[in-house]
Amino acid sequence: MDFQLQHTESGSNARAGLITTDHGQIETPIFMPVGTVGSVKAVHMTELKEDIGAQIILGNTYHLYLRPGLEILRQAGGLHKFNSWDGPILTDSGGFQVFSLTDNRKLMQEGAEFRSHLDGSKHFFTPENVMDIQRVIGADIIMAFDECTPGDADYAYAKQSLDLTEQWLDRCFNRFNETEGLYGYQQALFPIVQGCVYPDLRKRAAENIAKKGADGNAIGGLAVGEPTEKMYEMVELVNDILPKNKPRYLMGVGTPANILESIERGIDMFDCIMPTRNGRNGQIFTKHGIMNMRNEKWKNDFSPIEEDGASFVDTQYSKAYLRHLIHTNEILGLQIASIHNLAFYLWLVKEARKHIIANTFSVWKRSIMDDITRRL
Repeated sequence: MDFQLQHTESGSNARAGLITTDHGQIETPIFMPVGTVGSVKAVHMTELKEDIGAQIILGNTYHLYLRPGLEILRQAGGLHKFNSWDGPILTDSGGFQVFSLTDNRKLMQEGAEFRSHLDGSKHFFTPENVMDIQRVIGADIIMAFDECTPGDADYAYAKQSLDLTEQWLDRCFNRFNETEGLYGYQQALFPIVQGCVYPDLRKRAAENIAKKGADGNAIGGLAVGEPTEKMYEMVELVNDILPKNKPRYLMGVGTPANILESIERGIDMFDCIMPTRNGRNGQIFTKHGIMNMRNEKWKNDFSPIEEDGASFVDTQYSKAYLRHLIHTNEILGLQIASIHNLAFYLWLVKEARKHIIANTFSVWKRSIMDDITRRL
């Protein structure tokens, strides 16, 4: 994997870059739609590429390991062949999912024992077998196995957690370096900065990771319950330490406002389930604000979803029609909402990139922030 830093805005840390993988190039800053079990919910691959403009999507190690399982993925020739996505793929290591199974997992130095949320069966993840699993899945970018510390963890727990994550990280790199990809193309390993909301722990983690010389670096354990101001503080601290010539990935973030604020602080890559999950629940993101399509106020509104007539889906469905579909639990409504929201997110980062290159990002960001956060 290669990263070219193409431009940094004068007066801020907002960056435009180009990531090159064996499955194609990615213009940054970029938002990555989440395809947890091998699909972005309610969205076809052709829609992802042609209507939404996705350049890279995500899969998840925990979920793909459980279903369809490694043997099916190996027989298929990896996730690209299995789900018919020919662009870059990133896989999360499953650390966050194991973290979320608080009552059904046990952490130890060797790894993490957990019970499947599907059938209660017992499994064990280690840094080594998580690398092996991601080799079988075959993503272009794979993540180190870590513990995602809760946002409200006390200092003692956060330090203990980081100690474990750093031990696991060394083992991830050792396993990654002694193995090769299975399908004839290169894979890149990104380590993950943890440390909760404690500056000294984040600093220590970032300094340790900066020495690894990885192809890219991630920041995890944010947007998990801590105040938003703390999240931005940690992002600034970590980005001052991580190498400037490598892409920076802020995991699981977030709202459109979170994304713009983090771009200004030097983040290049984002993912979040919000556009699809919230879309399926009737929440629509637009350039003029956020709409709850279940509200009665949209019942007789026959204007397009985007007030200026620029729809993010191929047909300019009206608010009234989309409300009808959502209100009646019609599957098409979930599809339209998901496509619209994802396309809006991709539009947002594409516009950000244009303004970074033009040295107008910070001004543009201030000009639209009230609009994109307004509740309509």
